[in-house]
Amino acid sequence: MGRRSDHSRAELREIFIAEGHRHMGDVGYARFSAREVAKRIGYSVGTVYNVFGSYDGLILAINGRTLDLWLDFLEARLDGADDDAPARRLDRAIEAYFDFAMAHRHAWTALYDFRLPDDTPLPEPYAAKVTAIMEAVEREVRAAMPHESADEAPALTRSLLATVHGHCFFALNGTFRLLTESDPIVAAKARVADALAAHRVRLAG
Repeated sequence: MGRRSDHSRAELREIFIAEGHRHMGDVGYARFSAREVAKRIGYSVGTVYNVFGSYDGLILAINGRTLDLWLDFLEARLDGADDDAPARRLDRAIEAYFDFAMAHRHAWTALYDFRLPDDTPLPEPYAAKVTAIMEAVEREVRAAMPHESADEAPALTRSLLATVHGHCFFALNGTFRLLTESDPIVAAKARVADALAAHRVRLAG
């Protein structure tokens, strides 16, 4: 298809991200094709590189959209809590983690399937999106902890996220089915509750 020129650079960026995110959601990272994305919207694949600088730049933009959606999903779930008890909000955050991953399986796993070279730092705007999710969870962890333990919230948050992520990933890839774990969400909540018990925090359940 011939090259088109009826969109501004900013419009092209948004169109490519939107269509790329749909394509990623359909096929996953291993089968993702920048050429297919360009074909779908009537541009040459060269336009992708003109707009994003590289294939990695396109993937980072698409994954950045997933991070935006994930944060919005988490905040909406927490805003919809039926009470303000910090432990119940943590309970809901765990459920939201699983629900988003399961609803956006390919896009969510692409966040971890794609890696920049070890000597290449994450672009600051992308790193800020990751930090925003971490900070949203840390806010809830900190609120549930006794005041005197609040300075432990950042390290505890990273540990709890790793625990929930591991359970979620095993649920999605079938590992828990092989291990005969019937309810990964309940298992994740139990392990989180174990970690929080040392801080005198009890999850609702």
